[in-house]
Amino acid sequence: MKHLISFIMAGIFILNNFTFSYGYDKYANYDLSTQTDATGDENIDLGITSKSAVLIEANSGKILYEKNKDETLKPASVTKIMTLLLCFDNISAGNLSYDDIITISSHAASMGGSQCFFEEGEQQTVQDIIKCIEISSGNDAAVAMGEHIAGSETEFVKMMNAKAKELGMNNTNFENACGLDSPNHYTSAMDISIMSRELITKHPEIFDVSTIWMDHIIHKTSKGESRFDLANTNKFLKQYTGANGLKTGFTSEAGYCISGTATRNDITLIAVIMGAPTKDIRNSELAKLLDYGFSKCDIYIDNSVLENIDKILIDNGIKDFVIPEPIVEHQITLVNDNPNNIEKKIVYDNIKAPIKKGDKIGSIQYYLNNSMIDEINIISSENIQKKSYSLSIRDLCNRLFVVE
Repeated sequence: MKHLISFIMAGIFILNNFTFSYGYDKYANYDLSTQTDATGDENIDLGITSKSAVLIEANSGKILYEKNKDETLKPASVTKIMTLLLCFDNISAGNLSYDDIITISSHAASMGGSQCFFEEGEQQTVQDIIKCIEISSGNDAAVAMGEHIAGSETEFVKMMNAKAKELGMNNTNFENACGLDSPNHYTSAMDISIMSRELITKHPEIFDVSTIWMDHIIHKTSKGESRFDLANTNKFLKQYTGANGLKTGFTSEAGYCISGTATRNDITLIAVIMGAPTKDIRNSELAKLLDYGFSKCDIYIDNSVLENIDKILIDNGIKDFVIPEPIVEHQITLVNDNPNNIEKKIVYDNIKAPIKKGDKIGSIQYYLNNSMIDEINIISSENIQKKSYSLSIRDLCNRLFVVE
């Protein structure tokens, strides 16, 4: 009898330390157009004459082209991308609402350059101030937003620089919220692409505003009400199929600048031009970058991420299986690679009860040329309690002494 008990206890130990799992490998086979180039060449000569330029793929952040990407230059109103990023961050955090009222200060109303001609004491909603910043590039609107968020433009600029540091924008220093030329107000094309990517991926609702061609606000002052029309400064929206943003800029010192975004076939690119001599050259070189980028990019779509896997075997639980959260679709943007060469592997963790809803229980890994290029987690949709000691003994006995 003692030998039998020892045998059973040994069996329990083995069961508690062994994971039953299963999986499969799958090669995707999608009939998509492909590129024949083996690798990208961000240093290819595209004939860009502007002082600096960068082209990145928004999903991965991969650089497709660069010219003097880290050179520090004046960004003009492209600065307002950071102002808008902090605005949307505060909205997402619950610190700001679209319906909040902003009161225009004398400092904000005094801004020169492009403006919406606010008067001191005038009140506008956050929603309308956002439109004034993004559509008409109002310097007064940008400063008013910064003051409302931080209490003063000076404090807001500290927030801008802190965010730049957080994002790894190592060649950037802001001195104001709007982009007016200032001795130590500078950034680089690469840094602009970084903050642009952060804005459009974290807050894609910016496209709801950046694509507005014409709009208006109502000035409400002591003199009464008057309509003020907003015309989008980004004429590229009407010149390039798929263009959807993001921010233009010009000063005599900065030249013509832009962070341009465009989306085609679920691929989004960000192209930055700094220091173009004319608006036409800026836009033509922006189009040249985007054309090049779209010719090099392709997309892999996995619309059967967990195909035929509705439950996963686990060990030591009151149930034998755990049900994963469904994953409907996953996309990977590729640069100079063939989507048909992607291999998908499903890998399970050491899945043992107890398991909590939301726990990672495995992952889907995507490989290209034997290198993992992406990974998404498989998540438990339920709680699974651990088997009791007595139930473990009973199950072991059933396995050992089952009679067929």
